[in-house]
Amino acid sequence: MKLLMDTHAFLWLVEGHNRLSSAAAQALTESENAVFLSVASVWELSIKSSRQSPQLRLNEPLDAFLNRWIPRYQIQLLPADLPHALEVCRLPHHHSDPFDRLLIAQAQVEGLTLVSADRQMKNYNSPVLW
Repeated sequence: MKLLMDTHAFLWLVEGHNRLSSAAAQALTESENAVFLSVASVWELSIKSSRQSPQLRLNEPLDAFLNRWIPRYQIQLLPADLPHALEVCRLPHHHSDPFDRLLIAQAQVEGLTLVSADRQMKNYNSPVLW
């Protein structure tokens, strides 16, 4: 299975947070699954980190955090390309968060399963695992 993590799923995975569902945790750590993190999520983390958002508290700089956790979980980075950006304009407006809309578009274009606790993600024509 090819999985695209929502930003919170990535954070909860690496933090060992109990908010990550058992199904998501199992799928994200199974070696036969390909796990992706979008550069859109990295961009979102960068914005929150630079603003010192209370939603994101890291004990190290973001680049060190990513360089530690991405290899540990064998995560592949998914670039945001033109087909992904163009797919966003075709999506119904169930969700207003631009980062989430790009994740949905990427999942649809690339045939990925979204890993997300966000209930609004299920309103789109993409498989969601939680």
